[in-house]
Amino acid sequence: MGMAVTGARPGGRGQAPARCVPREKGAERGRGRARAWTTRGAGSACRAAGPGWPRPAAARSRREGRRFRPEGSLCTENRRHRKEGVYEISTSPTGISRIRLFPNFIESKEADWIFEQLCQDIPWKQRTGIREGISYLQPRLTAWYGELPYTYSRITMEPNPQWHPVLTMLKKRIEENTGHTFNSLLCNLYRNDKDSIDWHSDDEPSLGRCPVIASLSLGATRVFEMRKKPPPEENGDYTYVEKVKIPLDHGTLLMMEGATQADWQHRVPKEYHSKEARANLTFRTVFSEPSGMDSRVT
Repeated sequence: MGMAVTGARPGGRGQAPARCVPREKGAERGRGRARAWTTRGAGSACRAAGPGWPRPAAARSRREGRRFRPEGSLCTENRRHRKEGVYEISTSPTGISRIRLFPNFIESKEADWIFEQLCQDIPWKQRTGIREGISYLQPRLTAWYGELPYTYSRITMEPNPQWHPVLTMLKKRIEENTGHTFNSLLCNLYRNDKDSIDWHSDDEPSLGRCPVIASLSLGATRVFEMRKKPPPEENGDYTYVEKVKIPLDHGTLLMMEGATQADWQHRVPKEYHSKEARANLTFRTVFSEPSGMDSRVT
């Protein structure tokens, strides 16, 4: 059972997305190997905003296997679904972890044009991260828009209030259709099948408690993977945790709400077959002062 999205247009899947050849600014194109960078979620209670949407059948972990097989959820071991819907993927003392999926949020032809414009105009840059005292090139290109800086994985994105008109239009459309508002945007460009982002949660203190993330995909389809954080007694062992896989197509909008960042991690892994470029626009709200927010370890 899904939720109708006002303004979302039906799109055709017969057309391949526009090919993107980005103009890079900054460091030269390289393919650094990214290891895991993770942050811990808040311990305080999170309550998901919005009404109690119908929930698919409860998912159960299977200790006899290494893969989570959710029943009535977003994927199974043998099938991957792209159905529009609202999914409560877990409930814990932290709160409800909720995902909303809107395929064809941007109609295919319009998405082609947007993708081409953003590939050409956004000041994409390959940034250098630091892990365990060793620097590495992120295996993707990024850009930041917002009045405030944003720090994650020991990388600080400087304020950039000069929003591209296309990004402003997308922000407004997403806000009108979801009821959430955003003041910042982290853009990611995966140039090919070798680009990726490793397991992490968007739970930096500057995002506040229970942040809402709106993720719009443009370009080649990439698989978005999620895994539930293990309980303390598992000592960080992710072997048998619940997992979800969602293929994100051209023009698809994914919303992560409630306790999703506190209780789950996500990633876009490398692919083992050739892929064209894919842009991912992640709208979020950044706060200037962390006072009054829950404390988090990053």
